[in-house]
Amino acid sequence: MKRITTYSRRMRGALAVFVTMAALVLSASPAEASGTYSGRAYIYGGGTWVGDWGDEGDLSTSTNTYSNATCLWQKILWADGLLSASDIDGIYGSKTKAQTLYWQEMNELSDLDGIAGKETFGKADDSLYRISQDSDGNITLQYIGIYYKPYFIREADGNYGFYDGTNTYRLAGYNYRTCS
Repeated sequence: MKRITTYSRRMRGALAVFVTMAALVLSASPAEASGTYSGRAYIYGGGTWVGDWGDEGDLSTSTNTYSNATCLWQKILWADGLLSASDIDGIYGSKTKAQTLYWQEMNELSDLDGIAGKETFGKADDSLYRISQDSDGNITLQYIGIYYKPYFIREADGNYGFYDGTNTYRLAGYNYRTCS
């Protein structure tokens, strides 16, 4: 009898954990539940700048394909010699996917899928260095690439921006493309 009671308690405990987990998953928005998007409109950081990009949304041939966030990612690939400056167009096409996969292999990531997601952005974040902070709270960061060292700006509100090929400042948004 004691054995059955212990077993019943364990089963009830396991059931309670399962129900709690299911409720959490169902209460999350679809984007949060899928784990593919931070839910923010821009590449974003908060608190200290270290680790800002480790929770970014996916960029791929099917997700956020045409975006300024893709331009920012292409600048990383360019800095490491994997894209030319003319390839930075904000379109996550087959070349960007192939070079992202190569970048993932070079950096020994476990996600070898050609998608710039949390792990990939998080690894790129490791090569960001703070250059300065202005009186408004905007932080200038530099990515130390193999060939180039582009600058990125984390605005005081946490949104990231960059200068495109025409030296025009752009916010790194997920849902629009204005970069060139």
